Amino acid sequence: MNRTDRLYALVEELRAVAPRPRSARWLAGRFEVSVRTVERDINALQQSGVPIYAEPGRTGGYCLDKARTLPPVNLTPGEAVAMAVALRRLEGTPFQATAGSALRKLVAAMQSDDAAAARDLAGRIHLVGDAGTTPSVPRMVADALATRRVLRIGYGDREGAVTTREIEPLGYVGKETHWYLVAWCRLRDALRAFRIDRITSVSVTAEVPAPRSLRREDLDIPQGIVYQLTLS
Repeated sequence: MNRTDRLYALVEELRAVAPRPRSARWLAGRFEVSVRTVERDINALQQSGVPIYAEPGRTGGYCLDKARTLPPVNLTPGEAVAMAVALRRLEGTPFQATAGSALRKLVAAMQSDDAAAARDLAGRIHLVGDAGTTPSVPRMVADALATRRVLRIGYGDREGAVTTREIEPLGYVGKETHWYLVAWCRLRDALRAFRIDRITSVSVTAEVPAPRSLRREDLDIPQGIVYQLTLS
């Protein structure tokens, strides 16, 4: 068994018995290697972000946090490439960076031969258009909802005049041409939609605002045009 296969097998062995531990000596016997090799392999997995921790004591060993790992992902190469093409459409949106991270995690969890086939297939796909023409989204704007803090932004109007606002982020509205950060504007004391490419500066304050709801009817958009994102 080569090292790549052994690392994968180590994770699956620990997943199968989680939350019970496996000792380094037991794992060494199981994979017919030395205890030192097991310890090096476990350290490499930990360095790569796999949530393995050591449980001390006579009956201790290595444990895997099952709730924080993915089981083997049985995506076909075609499915993986289809996801990559779909995620490419997120360039210029608040979700560009996290979409790339999610795709890398999924490909890393695929069987090695399927992942290689997916990379080969992706190399045969060519998208026409200059991605550089899409304005990038500041990371602090992209993370606005997860951060749950008041933002201080510079915002330019249609004529280019910039005002400084303190806002409480509530949601996003996406259109074909632009994305908007929906927030409570303290300057206007009202709900406002800020076009992301007009945000000239942004900083995160230490203030956590009181919770506010954002309903579909709060958005000044004709009914029937708004579609709320779901994960089902």
